[in-house]
Amino acid sequence: MLCAAWPHVKGDLGSTRRGAAVFLDGLDGIHGTGDRRSWVARWTNIGDAHCLVGDLNIEKGAFDEASEAWLCALTAFEVARRLIEDEGSQAEGVLAKIEASLQRFGSFEGKVERVHITCSDQAGILAYYVRAAGRELCAPAVICISREEETAAMLLGRILPTVVGRGISVLVVSHDDVSNHWPGQSEILLASCLDYLLVRSDVSTTRIGIYGEGLSAALATDFAVSDRRVAAASCDGGLWSWARTLASVGWMTRTANGLGENVLSSHRLRLIRRLRCPVLVVAGGRSMVSAAEAIKLQADCTEARIDLEVTMPRIARTPAGEIENFVTSDDRVFGWLEHKLTRSLAP
Repeated sequence: MLCAAWPHVKGDLGSTRRGAAVFLDGLDGIHGTGDRRSWVARWTNIGDAHCLVGDLNIEKGAFDEASEAWLCALTAFEVARRLIEDEGSQAEGVLAKIEASLQRFGSFEGKVERVHITCSDQAGILAYYVRAAGRELCAPAVICISREEETAAMLLGRILPTVVGRGISVLVVSHDDVSNHWPGQSEILLASCLDYLLVRSDVSTTRIGIYGEGLSAALATDFAVSDRRVAAASCDGGLWSWARTLASVGWMTRTANGLGENVLSSHRLRLIRRLRCPVLVVAGGRSMVSAAEAIKLQADCTEARIDLEVTMPRIARTPAGEIENFVTSDDRVFGWLEHKLTRSLAP
């Protein structure tokens, strides 16, 4: 088992992530060469081997190499998690390994902080904070909201390998903690997260972004609309709300499909103009956003000179369903956020 994984643990984080991306891109071609459980076992063993390398490096005092090995392990475990078809013992085992790797990485030099976000009239929420590379003062920061079925730890375990080394800090929160249980609640909780970042001496007060995926992409849009302090947003661009509105109009009047494209374009732009910051929309794959609607929105925004971009993750279509290449998608999203926020004027 572990012996077979050793050829995959001799490279650095970059080569590990490239290998994971190539594997995910080729899944539709290799799926028939082995069942999903065997692929899960393979990538779990690769993660275990990286963890062992990290532990050995700690014993030798090679702390940077140990940190990199744990980041490689997180990438491998995330590949394994994507391949799991059900929520049985195999899924629980992989999730436990992700959490253990996070603890290993985070406990060394306080690389990951567990912080409490206080709210004026509520109990507050717990979040993870990872400081920007170089530990410079006044770096940009991004509030990251997990998908609706994922915890903050699961999101952090996935994005940590791509955010470490960048010039941005991240504050990771759970969808369940900030989701809208009554009108305006999510905006209040996310505003508290932003307030927390503003009082940190290592965060730039004018370069704070928001990122959400799944239903959290809609939460990110609503928050960016409600709080003008948001400097960049990776969100749904209002398309989830737009789709529900269009469906309601069609159901009530049976005329939605007959609306002219000029009318539809006007409505799409009316929503996006409420966002006063650069926007990146992730469409297709596991996103709640239709690729077709996102492309139409991008065309409207280009014509109106609105700063909106669309990215679509690469998807492998297998007999067991679609599997997204999270490696290339995360690199694209956080590369865009870093670019937009570091271009902003420093305070």
